Amino acid sequence: MNYVISLLKEIVRKRKLIWDLGKADFRKRFVGSYFGIVWMFIQPVVTVVIYAVIFGIGFKSPPPVPGVSYVVWLVPGIVPWFFFSEALNTETGCLQEYSYLVKKVVFQVEILPIIKLISSLLVHGFFVLIMAGMYLIAGMPVRITWIQVLYYTFSASVLALGLGYFTASVNVFFKDMAQIVGIFLQFGIWLSPIMYHESMFTDRIPWIETLFKINPFYYIVTGYKDSMITGNWFWERPKLTLYYWAFTLIVLLGGLKMFKKLRPHFSDVL
Repeated sequence: MNYVISLLKEIVRKRKLIWDLGKADFRKRFVGSYFGIVWMFIQPVVTVVIYAVIFGIGFKSPPPVPGVSYVVWLVPGIVPWFFFSEALNTETGCLQEYSYLVKKVVFQVEILPIIKLISSLLVHGFFVLIMAGMYLIAGMPVRITWIQVLYYTFSASVLALGLGYFTASVNVFFKDMAQIVGIFLQFGIWLSPIMYHESMFTDRIPWIETLFKINPFYYIVTGYKDSMITGNWFWERPKLTLYYWAFTLIVLLGGLKMFKKLRPHFSDVL
């Protein structure tokens, strides 16, 4: 616990440095690219179009919420997934990418996953604005619960950071961790009700609803859709909220413990 408290103090003390490094990491992604920041949007937009065609047109899936098109229902689920998967992927390899900083004795290496998280948050901010604009164009009513997206973004950030501390530290010694994370994310997107509504399965297999809710990202996906479409607040799901934060805090503390244990050996391996 003392380690966590000292880390929090260090983050507060070096908040400007962390913010500047996060912005620099964001800009670095597009250095030398002809279209620059445009590439940030191409793959997610193409992904949304593919899922919309397959599920909305090909399978003719009925809108899970009456009066809402499939694309309007899909976007609030897939936008946080883009953020979470990008954050976890980049955090996993951050120690190798910034190995020259890891080898500096005076540098607090614990801030490296946070830098990657900030970079991913900047990208996510653009997508949230695009999502809001799309809703306005689609004629969706502006709800006060839209502001709740900030809460669910913070919730997803804590989970991504906890997992990122674990995967980043292990990846230094076990290079296959990056591939394992990629496979985990491929399963994760289908184990979360992003492209489909859970009622497709729960109507036939009642117990599978519990399985869906064990997945912590179910809370994030459902929360984004609650905020943007149905207007529900997070305290209307008290059991799910308590479970999510209990799970996430355990993951965060476990990730930090693993990071602290392996940290003395980072510079030797890198």
